[in-house]
Amino acid sequence: MKVLIITYYWPPAGGSGVQRWLKFVKYLQNFGIEPIVYTVDDARYPKEDDSLRKEIPEGITILKQPIWEPTDLFFWKKKKQQKKDVSNSTNSGVLSFIRGNFFVPDPKIFWVRPSVKFLENFLKENKVDVLISSGPPHSMHLIAHQLQQKTNVKWLADFRDPWSNLYYNKEFKQSQFAITRNKKLESTILKNADCVLTVSNSLKNEFEKQAKRVEVITNGFDNEVLVSKAIALDKKFSISYIGLLPKQSNPKLFFSALQKICIENADFKKDLKLNFIGDISDEVKNEIQIHKLSENTAFFGYVSHKKAIEYQQKAQVLLLLIPNIKNAHGILTGKLFEYLTTNRPIFAISPDNKDLEEILEQTNTGFMLDYNNELKIKEAIEAMYHRYKEGFLGVDSKNIEKYHRKQLTKELAIIIKSLQT
Repeated sequence: MKVLIITYYWPPAGGSGVQRWLKFVKYLQNFGIEPIVYTVDDARYPKEDDSLRKEIPEGITILKQPIWEPTDLFFWKKKKQQKKDVSNSTNSGVLSFIRGNFFVPDPKIFWVRPSVKFLENFLKENKVDVLISSGPPHSMHLIAHQLQQKTNVKWLADFRDPWSNLYYNKEFKQSQFAITRNKKLESTILKNADCVLTVSNSLKNEFEKQAKRVEVITNGFDNEVLVSKAIALDKKFSISYIGLLPKQSNPKLFFSALQKICIENADFKKDLKLNFIGDISDEVKNEIQIHKLSENTAFFGYVSHKKAIEYQQKAQVLLLLIPNIKNAHGILTGKLFEYLTTNRPIFAISPDNKDLEEILEQTNTGFMLDYNNELKIKEAIEAMYHRYKEGFLGVDSKNIEKYHRKQLTKELAIIIKSLQT
């Protein structure tokens, strides 16, 4: 059985967007499915990680076509530079407005027509059983939809994130026309895909209002996080955040609580170390300065996936921040599942998010608090610090095996094969 996977993010792309389908492709052949990947040739990815090329299985077919990206003119100067991601790229009012109103659903829209033409010719000579599109960018779904209309091949549309309700859409200051256009395109995809795949039950409930079938496969972890060698824990009371940190996730009361504890407890101030690994918004950096935590804070910038895992495993506490927005209930970031494997306590701050809360409880890996509850946040930090001083800070995780990428790919294979029955 063959599947054609249409994805913008593919090695050497770094960051979270590449992980999901890279890992699915890695394991699909174990379950009798041959993946064919269609992706961008010489893309200008915001972040790159060449080490991920080693994850690509040998012998699989990878189709590539060049893309013209108008964002090259606005957001990034040179391909090889370390560039800013969405944590800061939406800060410019004019550029954000152009991005949100002239390129609907996203700047990859110019890749749709040439991709459809190329893949239509490919499919005339090469039979595939299922089309798969992965978004964002949601233009990938538009490619698959047009191919479905022309070929009648079954189609699975994977929504790693929402479309019209994506949390940073508001930063684009979209006109009513752009908002309506996005919703119409999203509705077309949801109604026409033979199956919609997504990452949480909350998103499933949202998509089921329009889609004929919706399945959930969460993100997960893979073997690289299950290292055999012991990594020594930080000697300091380190609270580490790994990944993209947009301004929508700025934990102001968390920093306020830390400042108050530092004032009350000189030992705490001496022991505290805040680590931020990844692209961090300017608003977060400013908040750290406001609360006089700069001398306790280190910013490491973007690092390879391998290095990010090391930071996860040596942290005393892992900080997880879900965007503080109205529709946060369906957001389950990829790093959550890598956090689960570390046996380090996960300190999650989020608006109402039952999906996240259930996973933390079922795996015994941490707890979730609301952004607005400074008292609870302060009490939780003090409790963890006390356990750190006593030498008992850690967790005994359970029920995490189902989140291994191979097990998740097994579930995906069952869904794919069901589309042919």
